[in-house]
Amino acid sequence: MKQVIIMRGDLPISRGKIAAQACHASLGSYKKADKRIIQKWEKEGGKKVVVKVEDLEELYEYYEIVKATDMPYFLVRDAGHTELPQSTITCLGIGPEEDVKIDKITKDLKLLK
Repeated sequence: MKQVIIMRGDLPISRGKIAAQACHASLGSYKKADKRIIQKWEKEGGKKVVVKVEDLEELYEYYEIVKATDMPYFLVRDAGHTELPQSTITCLGIGPEEDVKIDKITKDLKLLK
């Protein structure tokens, strides 16, 4: 079980902003998950992985793929209070869900460093 956060790699934002956006994606997707899945994920340690895509266009490609599944997901739009203009799309949260289901979509993405 895991949750994956896909972050845009082209945004000029601080590490703190990245962390905040990833948290929004994690919680947003978590709130849409089935309670049985949440319980299993939490029991296994609540694994989260943050990966990156090059830009908004690539993020939308993953968004469209995950929308066609039964997995929970959440697309983050920034409120515009600090580093980014309002409604900037920053990342996509997927899961929690079984590793194999998420890996079918995200296995080729690199970790965010």
